Order: sequence, then structure tokens, then C-alpha cells
Amino acid sequence: MSFSTDTPAFTLHRGTRPLLVSMPHVGTYLPAPLAARLTAEARTVPDTDWHMDRLYAFARELGASVLMATHSRYVVDLNRPPDNANLYPGQDTTGLCPVDTFDKTPVYADGSNGPDDAEIAQRRDAIWHPYHAALQDELKRLKTEHGTIALWDAHSIRSVLPRFFEGKLTDFNLGSADGASCDKGLAADVLAIASAVPAHTAVLNGRFKGGYITRQYGDPANGVHAIQLELTQSSYMEEVYPFAYDPSKAGAIQPAIRQMLETVLGFVEAR
Repeated sequence: MSFSTDTPAFTLHRGTRPLLVSMPHVGTYLPAPLAARLTAEARTVPDTDWHMDRLYAFARELGASVLMATHSRYVVDLNRPPDNANLYPGQDTTGLCPVDTFDKTPVYADGSNGPDDAEIAQRRDAIWHPYHAALQDELKRLKTEHGTIALWDAHSIRSVLPRFFEGKLTDFNLGSADGASCDKGLAADVLAIASAVPAHTAVLNGRFKGGYITRQYGDPANGVHAIQLELTQSSYMEEVYPFAYDPSKAGAIQPAIRQMLETVLGFVEAR
């Protein structure tokens, strides 16, 4: 099989302040020839980080840059290393071009329709590399203009997924690569905000410590502070198809997310 797409790999809003919000799993687009190879379930792209653009709509108001994927993670996962190395050794994860869903059901209607090495390379060239080139270019632009900058990698996931964790997941899962991707004091301040949200739970560097983007681009010694937030989808939406946004739930947590981003901005702008 070969791969091509008629849709750009990303959208980018360039902001005026030293913060880039990355949304690598918000995309839902499947090129028609690829969609035809998928199961009916996979065509609903259930493992999307749904509604991140809506939940973080205030980021533009804050002056942040916002980079959003357009294609589904079933095309290529932008938060995985290009060589498909496992970021969580010893734990089950999905790959660079997933062949199963988070529930371990097949993505492809016929197992032989999965991507071979050549097609994976085509997807990487068409989607993965352009997204990361844009991310790197925007970080470089912000760093040139501001000196010290921040990268916030925005994610969400179903709150119950036995494949990846036991029981119900903590609501706010902050990751700083065990302290390697951002200032430890800043991470602690952000955790304190999340921990204060009523009826929600929070953890730093728990099950989700940060994926490829956080680990690759966070460089606090050189003025780039990267944090990942993996949020339970039950905190702001319905977790079953059609995955509807819940304005009431979202409204209860948006002020805290905004406060976290404002805290990150305050930290880097003071440097």
C-alpha cells in the first residue's frame, strides 16, 4: 500500500507570548483510501484527544501559539519517536502507526491491510516530519524573541482503559519527564493548581510522564520548559460515541487549566 493526503499536517496560530501549546492527538482526518481499509469502529477514531481546541480556546486570548494536528493518530502518532521506540519500556503502548485501538481491537478490517515499512515511511514524511518541523520552528521563533519559553503538550484520554492502567485514571496527569523537561519548582506550582480543583485528582509524573514531544523538546537548562497534561476525558466530555463535549464539566476545569498556563507564562516571562 502507498499513502498520500490532500490535507496539510497541521494548523498553527502564532502568538505573541513565550508559550506554545501543542495538540498532537486532536486530529481526526483520515484520507479516503486509508479510511476504506479500516474497521467501522476505527473510522470513528475513538482514541482521539477530543475537543482540545475547544477546551483550550482561551490559549489564544493569553497570547500563546497553538499547534494542532489535523490527521488522526491512526495515520501516524505525532507523540511517538520516529523510530517507534517504546517510551514506557515494559508497559503496553500503541505504536507510531497503530494497528490496534486502545481497547486492543483491530484498526484494519483485514490484518493484511496494515502499513508496511514503506507506507510507514510515507506517512512519517507526509505528516510526522512537517508537524515536528513546525513545532521546532515555532519554538525557535519564540526563543529568539523571548529568550526563555514554555511548551505545553495538551492531551486527553478515557478515564478507564485496562490496557494502560488499573482502575480509574487520575484526572490531571502532569508530566515533566521525571523533572528533566522543566523547572521542578514550576512543575510543583502547576501541580498545586491542579490538586486544588474540587472533586478532581492530580499527579505529577505518575502513569504519564510525558511523551516524545515533552522529552525531546524540554530543555530547561537552555530556557525551554516543557510540560504535558494528560487529562481524563470524563472531566470535560462524554467518553462514549459520539464523544460529545460537556460545557458544564468543561467549565468546571477550564479556569484551573487557564491558571496553569498563566503560571507557566509568568514563570518564563520573569526569566
